[in-house]
Amino acid sequence: MKIAITRLENKAAGDRALCATYGHDCYTVSPLRADMRPDRIDTFVEAVHRGEFDCLFFSSALPAAVVGPKLERWPRVVAIGPKTAEVLRGFGIEAEVLPTFYSRDFVPYLGDWLRGRTVGIPRADVPNPGLLDAIAAAGGTVREERVYALIPTGTELALDAADAALFTSAMSYREARWRPRDDLLLVAIGEITADAMRAGGHPPAVVGDGSLAGTLEALNLHAEGR
Repeated sequence: MKIAITRLENKAAGDRALCATYGHDCYTVSPLRADMRPDRIDTFVEAVHRGEFDCLFFSSALPAAVVGPKLERWPRVVAIGPKTAEVLRGFGIEAEVLPTFYSRDFVPYLGDWLRGRTVGIPRADVPNPGLLDAIAAAGGTVREERVYALIPTGTELALDAADAALFTSAMSYREARWRPRDDLLLVAIGEITADAMRAGGHPPAVVGDGSLAGTLEALNLHAEGR
């Protein structure tokens, strides 16, 4: 199957090789691009070096890639998944990995440890009030630094050659310009993205576990069940 995968421009490293292991070919379509904010990256790194945080949470690989190489020391570090942890490890930073690919599990993972602690989160300028409220409810303090903006590319997704379109985030779906086809299989990387697609009138036929590997596995199970 030929799969179009929504990714930020130039941020699809490893997708094609992973797809091949599941028997598929893939290519990138980019409804969004990242606009980096170097001053905010530096502000966050300086705060880490001043010891202002008890824990850092990296909720995707891109913040890890831009913040990680600047860190000379760090507190406890938590990554949302193995790919993000791998990026951090490349800079000598060992990170704990959440048991799922959803940031909502950050607070249950840390539990009582959060009380009285301060968490630093470098992220995109996409609000996540549920996470902030959960940290506060657990007795913790959080400081987000929005180190990059997500900007719609405005380019129509090239889906004519695709058998399936795999949306990797709710925002990539909401901001995408694309033309549905009856024979185009719609795939969501996880439940949050699936909810956005359902709300937009494009319910996915396949929903993954929040990871690309898990989604490809679900896609193969779906194909076998036909």
